[in-house]
Amino acid sequence: MSNNAPNSNFSLQIHQILKHYWGYDSFRPLQEDIILSVMQNRDTLALLPTGGGKSICFQVPALAKEGLCIVISPLIALMKDQVENLKKRGIKAAAIFSGLPYREIELIINNATFDKDFKFLYLSPERLKTDTFRASLEKLPVSMIAVDEAHCISQWGYDFRPPYLEIATIRPYFPEAPILALTATATPEVVIDIQEKLIFKEKNLFQKSFKRDNLIYYVVKEEDKFGRMLRIVQRYPGTGVIYVRNRRKTKEIADFLNKHGISADYYHAGLDTTTRDRKQNDWMVNKTRIIVSTNAFGMGIDKPDVRFVIHLDIPDTLEAYFQEAGRGGRDEKSSVAIMLYDGNDIKELKRNFALTFPTIDQIRQIYLKLVNYYQIAIRSGKNSSFPFELEMFAKISKSNITILYHAIKYLEKIGLLLYLEDENRVSVMHVLANQKALDIFEQQYPELYDFLKVLLRSYSALFTDFVKINEAEIARRTDRSEEEVVALLKKIHKLKIISYRPKTLKPTLIFTEDRIRDYDITLDAEHYNQRKKVAKQRLNAVIDYVKEENSCRSQVLLRYFGEMKSQTCGACDICIKKRLHTVTEKEFQNMKIAVLTLLTNKTYSIREVVTLLNKDFKEEKLVKVIRQLIDNNEINLKYGQLSRHKPT
Repeated sequence: MSNNAPNSNFSLQIHQILKHYWGYDSFRPLQEDIILSVMQNRDTLALLPTGGGKSICFQVPALAKEGLCIVISPLIALMKDQVENLKKRGIKAAAIFSGLPYREIELIINNATFDKDFKFLYLSPERLKTDTFRASLEKLPVSMIAVDEAHCISQWGYDFRPPYLEIATIRPYFPEAPILALTATATPEVVIDIQEKLIFKEKNLFQKSFKRDNLIYYVVKEEDKFGRMLRIVQRYPGTGVIYVRNRRKTKEIADFLNKHGISADYYHAGLDTTTRDRKQNDWMVNKTRIIVSTNAFGMGIDKPDVRFVIHLDIPDTLEAYFQEAGRGGRDEKSSVAIMLYDGNDIKELKRNFALTFPTIDQIRQIYLKLVNYYQIAIRSGKNSSFPFELEMFAKISKSNITILYHAIKYLEKIGLLLYLEDENRVSVMHVLANQKALDIFEQQYPELYDFLKVLLRSYSALFTDFVKINEAEIARRTDRSEEEVVALLKKIHKLKIISYRPKTLKPTLIFTEDRIRDYDITLDAEHYNQRKKVAKQRLNAVIDYVKEENSCRSQVLLRYFGEMKSQTCGACDICIKKRLHTVTEKEFQNMKIAVLTLLTNKTYSIREVVTLLNKDFKEEKLVKVIRQLIDNNEINLKYGQLSRHKPT
């Protein structure tokens, strides 16, 4: 179909695709408008809150267009999850990210180039500047480019990533392909910056209001967080998420809830893939009621019936808080987002902030410790990768773990290495040999060939793609141990009959460039100070939100994201407090009569009046009325006693 076809034809086409692949009869608010904009080849920025259905906005038009959709995302786990979901729907897709072997990358690019049914190529932003990808650009039949987490391109964004600046440099290769940029959180500054950095032909923003009428926000100062948390989960029925910073605390809190008869499990990026998948699935199907997690949990998870989201630690930014809290109530039913904090939390937040901007000397020292630990010589080590556990290395190198983490993040930003924290991959395999080579292999290694035949019967598409395999399942089918299966696969791999990549159980550190001298690591002071200034503003915004005493929680969040005119929610802790303290005219008259009657023949202290009348009236309102009666000179306060008599 021509891209100049009328909107009505596009509308029919995209509805048919939605129904065929997803089974939905209609789009969510704004989705159709965004998709039609892309179908008209217009550069488009879609600002949809968490749970707004961003992936549909690029997947549907990509399927409607002829050619390939490049999807750029910084989240490897989310990329892999979306690729798997597309494959389950019968849609050809693959993801390329740092750490994949060259042979695997080469096969994916060949499929994307020559297979007309191949629709989605997911890339981490770092891939855009690699020689391998640049060399293949002109051959790729690209119909559109989708940029997920688009706020990462903006220096004003909360998660600025310099590799995102490479996106604009590939646009000349595909002058007719529109860009669809998507994000769940962006301030007005970031919205402008995204469109400029991606070289939009014209400004074109679709923005759904951030207001969530069904989600009620509370901030509660509480020294006994565990006790208050327990009362909250007992009060609110249904499933929930509890967020904490510390991996150790996830298990501690889950154990605490289980001891009190509440089904809970813990989740963090340090767990292996199989364990995480099991825990996530148990929660998704309500086998587990509550998941206690670091912020590693939630990306791409669309569970509609989350009734509460509790934060036991203050998040670093309002963007992060809004995304995590927004995982509640996606079914549009009433849900709560509750942040619990104590007197030490704000001090801890400020302390952590100071550690997130290591000095250049600290960054150089961390780099030196890393290259020495892995015995990488000067001018060598490019593309070498190693299993890497942050906590363990912090102990070995005697480094502060927060400084270590953020120094590594800075080294990522200047392109020296990559820390793939969530890189717990499954095993994959691809058959390299053609039929002639397989015939020779059968004659030379009949036992190995018989073993390989079991795999060929068990897994489809082994000749055209890298396919996930399960060594434990293969062991069961071939009556071998899992260790024997791995050894056989490695042997066949060595013979170049297959390409086999075993699963890894730890995060990975990749040196993307040869080792340089530590004193060659430089820091752009102006840029560094600007980033620190922006980060400090975001920190202050979180602290102000926590300390807020007068403005509706929803309004504070909406103002932060540029929505200046909104109604109060009427249900958050601030709104409830105001409502409790608001005295109607009828209430005022009733309390006035009661107070004057009580003081007819006797004097009382304010506390005594409140105690005597608290069965009939709320204390806060009663004190307010007494103060007003004093101000109006209708009663007198002298030496701590109230009376109806004017002083002499």
